[in-house]
Amino acid sequence: MNATARETQRSTEVDELKTRLKTTWMTGDYDLFSRYMERDAEQFFRRLGVTPGTRLLDVGCGAGQLAIIAARAGAQVTGCDIATNWLEKARARAADEGLEITFEEGDAEALPFEDAQFDAVISLIGAMFAPRPELVAAELTRVCRPGGMIAMANWTPAGFIGQMFKAISRHIAPSGMPAPVLWGDEATVRDRLRDGIADLKFALRVYHFDYPFRPDEVVEFFRRNYGPMSRAFASLDLNGRESLRSDLVHLWSAHNKAVGDATSVDAEYLEVVATRGSSILNVPQTTATHKIEGSKSRRAESLADRIEEGAAGLAGFAEGLSETEWRTPVSSSDKRSIGVIVHHVASVYPIEIDLARAIASGKAVTDVTWEVVAELNAKHAYDQATVTKAAALDLLRRNSREAAAAVRAFTDDELDRAAPFSLSFGAPVTVQFVIEDHAVRHSWHHLARIRTALDRNDSVR
Repeated sequence: MNATARETQRSTEVDELKTRLKTTWMTGDYDLFSRYMERDAEQFFRRLGVTPGTRLLDVGCGAGQLAIIAARAGAQVTGCDIATNWLEKARARAADEGLEITFEEGDAEALPFEDAQFDAVISLIGAMFAPRPELVAAELTRVCRPGGMIAMANWTPAGFIGQMFKAISRHIAPSGMPAPVLWGDEATVRDRLRDGIADLKFALRVYHFDYPFRPDEVVEFFRRNYGPMSRAFASLDLNGRESLRSDLVHLWSAHNKAVGDATSVDAEYLEVVATRGSSILNVPQTTATHKIEGSKSRRAESLADRIEEGAAGLAGFAEGLSETEWRTPVSSSDKRSIGVIVHHVASVYPIEIDLARAIASGKAVTDVTWEVVAELNAKHAYDQATVTKAAALDLLRRNSREAAAAVRAFTDDELDRAAPFSLSFGAPVTVQFVIEDHAVRHSWHHLARIRTALDRNDSVR
């Protein structure tokens, strides 16, 4: 397949994915669904310190929840979303309150606005669901004026909603896009919001879900009104729907802090507040056709996203371990502690990238054998026997971020290059295979082993 054909195929695949996403978000009743989330939306907005007269863009505005809050506070508000039915509802809500708000159909990956048009660009649990995060980051930055504010609230991988998405993903096929909750991982966001940003601040916050009905009724409420949940149920047969419903009721019940016929669950999210740099010259340019500049590869971008997703999942799980769990041996045959294993995953990212680079240069890798790997692992276990959680997680986040950045630099031609590789018994393997079988797989493999050691296999996706 030549380059033009590949590009056409990728464009078609993206268009199909976007069509499915639009259908998903237009399903249910997001207006009713969001009414239960207004209290914490208001708190999020108040913390931003938006002043009257601020030109504010609400990206992924849904039925106008945050846009209306901002307009009540005196901001000059524009809202955009891909779901046209909820834009109509937002216009009606604004008219009922006598608020002047502009609502436009708009894609977070190709915002229909001029450069530097807004003083504040905000997204409350919205832009995180677009399938190509690099385009989202560039667009949020592009439409914000120099010195202006970009703010997001994004569910975290380890938080309650992140766990709910994991529960759903055990029942349905993957979407073909990076995990949205990676926008809730600080290291990932630092990498994405890099170009054109002068300052970046983070805070972990809690969203309070309070419903005057029981957890099983909350699950039904989500199924009827929340598009992604509704579509997930619709894609399953009767047994699949019952199994998914059972898992979700168990999840909501386990986290419920209310008593009686009520539900109260806390959901962690990452609050991101960025300041736009003083120049508009260093902001990546995007177009409606979403062409990637130079020789950058969509495959490389996808591989990098999967590296980040795996590292974020491992970090999120390890973050909640007790000191006793951190020191638990990973198996009866492998006496390394879970903490050593986490540090091990972090420490080999640079080695895995160097191997991929060697294959990309056409060089056969013959000196890295499984015997050598065993010796390295034994030495590492001895050296890091008392590694702390903070040190291991810091290295995991830093090295995975750098590994993902290195993978994004590969071209399609480099990903397809092959050379003999001793860890594959001398078989000529491609760069993409090396990345997938090592840098991508490694974190998932060891997270599964850690879950087994702690008897938490019910949480595996």
